[in-house]
Amino acid sequence: MGLMQQAYDTYCAMAPQYAGIYGKAKEPLVPVSHQIVNAELELTLDADGHLLDARSVEAEQAATIIPVTESSSGRTGKAPGAHPLCDQIQFLSPLYPAKYESYLTQLHRWELSPYSLPKLSAIARYVERGTIVEDLAQRGVISLDEKGLPAKEKQMVRWRVETGAENETPACWQDQSLFQAFIDYYASTKSEKPAFCMVTGKNAPPASQHPKKIINLCANAKLISANDTSGFTYRGRFTDDSQAATMSYEASQKIHSALHWLAATQGVFIGGRTFLCWNPQGIEIPKPQAAFLRRSTAKQIKYSDYRKALSETLRGWQETIPRDAGAVVAAFDAATSGRLSLTYYSELPVSDFLERLHNWDALCCWEHSSFGIQSPSLSQIADCAFGTVRVSDKHTKLETDERVMRQQVQRLLSCRVDRGKMPADIARAAAAKASNLQIMDAALRETVLFTACAVLRKYKYDWYKEEWGMALEPQKKDVSYQYGRLLAVFEKLERDTYDPNEQREPNAIRMQSVFAKRPLYASRIIWEQLKKAYYPKLKPGARTKYDRIIEQIIQEISSFPQAEQEEALKDTYLFGYYLQRSALYTSGKTENSQEEE
Repeated sequence: MGLMQQAYDTYCAMAPQYAGIYGKAKEPLVPVSHQIVNAELELTLDADGHLLDARSVEAEQAATIIPVTESSSGRTGKAPGAHPLCDQIQFLSPLYPAKYESYLTQLHRWELSPYSLPKLSAIARYVERGTIVEDLAQRGVISLDEKGLPAKEKQMVRWRVETGAENETPACWQDQSLFQAFIDYYASTKSEKPAFCMVTGKNAPPASQHPKKIINLCANAKLISANDTSGFTYRGRFTDDSQAATMSYEASQKIHSALHWLAATQGVFIGGRTFLCWNPQGIEIPKPQAAFLRRSTAKQIKYSDYRKALSETLRGWQETIPRDAGAVVAAFDAATSGRLSLTYYSELPVSDFLERLHNWDALCCWEHSSFGIQSPSLSQIADCAFGTVRVSDKHTKLETDERVMRQQVQRLLSCRVDRGKMPADIARAAAAKASNLQIMDAALRETVLFTACAVLRKYKYDWYKEEWGMALEPQKKDVSYQYGRLLAVFEKLERDTYDPNEQREPNAIRMQSVFAKRPLYASRIIWEQLKKAYYPKLKPGARTKYDRIIEQIIQEISSFPQAEQEEALKDTYLFGYYLQRSALYTSGKTENSQEEE
């Protein structure tokens, strides 16, 4: 159906519940012919247009729905058109004659139409007096410069009118009757010849301009450009702008309002790019950037329970969502301040969408020492593959350039939603980062290792149909895997001789990058250092344990040809390293608890 049709259907489904209503969502769905702005000043009038109160608006209450015309909603330049009701101070004061006249003209036309309401007359009478700047300055709400003009002439003003009518909403930005009055009034002023709307399939007055402020991070960027006969937007393709595309004014308003509302209430912002995932009927669906598994408890999930928990999560979503429901996934970015682009788009049945999230997490997962089996988020994968290690407050963290982050997350999103394979470059980058652990602290080291193993596990299955388990396999016929085990034993052996507060890195970690390139050479050097300086410090029982494990690993490595023993390690050595290390620490905890008993 396409983005426009899905956004239009979303507005039609959500409008009865959310249009113009505050409090039900982070931001109200904006009605047709309206726009949401941040008001800075609030004036309260009586029914005769006398000022009762004026105040500054707190930032958390600033979101304000105002009526707008097609030209005023996208106004730019030095001579912008006025909004019909709420506007900046410079449009409400005779100190700015041209803008003041433009505002009053708009307001009077609405006031004198069949769609007028008493609030309009009260506001018109007050603005006609031309005292707004003096009134606000006397009350200390604004400050004036040396010329007697407002220091901040672009502060947005909203109105509250106390008419005394029963059950009336004083706040103009919350008055549903006022919203509908302007919608009907502005529709009556449309004189354009009806044209075929490519969204609704009906003939209706066409839109000559389309709204901006779809995504607040790039407020002035438009998804659909205004018709530009002087800049020749369509030169070389058409002789007339209507030959390119036609969309009715009402459809354009609903589409852009729905997209803005979706971005404000459930958009995920990564690296300056906005990611949306929604069902047009408002049914809750999971986010494709995050892990699929619902974690209802802090208890660690073990390997044997992970797939069962994933399946239960899938069934839970399937039971709450109709089978014929759809899912829409989109990403938006602004290459310039005036152009918003759709960088990714996919629509599919929710049943397929849920299965694809489930299948990704069933493969792209690993056991985290603190949280049990889980799948890393897409942004975590991008960080661990392409981030730069930085030191902050004596801790290390990963920082990824925004341009890299948004592009890589979108690549991973496409793989997850469209059943693509794990990109080889991302798998290689994650493995390379996990092979340089000495520059990271313990917390970051664990995150990078866990993420790299999860990524490699899916990569191996996608490209080679290899299934790598998350339980240690001492007889695994993979020389890299066995060398990884040996590296973990060397690290743990040396750490066992450290004092509790000693923070030195073991030789195994300091030589990890060399070990990955020349395993036979590096393992001999590390072992010689251990035998000389650390092995004698171990208790007899510990020496026996390590002798047994090392002997078993050496036997496995020796079963491979000499040439293979000397080759650079494959990324699978990280599996052996991680699992052997986890097994050593787990057995260590068990032995300590038994000794205490």
